[in-house]
Amino acid sequence: MTGRIELPQGTLDLLILRTLLTGPQHGWAISERVQQVSSEVLSIQQGSLYPALHRLERRAWIKATWGTSDNNRRAKYYELTRAGKKQLEAETEAWRKLAVAVEQVLEGA
Repeated sequence: MTGRIELPQGTLDLLILRTLLTGPQHGWAISERVQQVSSEVLSIQQGSLYPALHRLERRAWIKATWGTSDNNRRAKYYELTRAGKKQLEAETEAWRKLAVAVEQVLEGA
């Protein structure tokens, strides 16, 4: 067992939005940051990441611009929009309520 777990459905958007709160990042950096901050437990596969980024862009929660990465390659950088910040707040609150409720059930409260 690697110690990694599958992302529960509906959490990918939240993780991407939260990661972009610190500033614009390209796709690979978003994935790496989530993995790093989660102590290597969470991993976002490219097959899930890029469709999610495009979905968030269509919803106007993030915007993309082309730039140059640290290794001098052309890369698309994603940035949180004002609407994205509001969505992040709403999703964070909903996730915290869910986590408390699940914990209560697990503890038999």
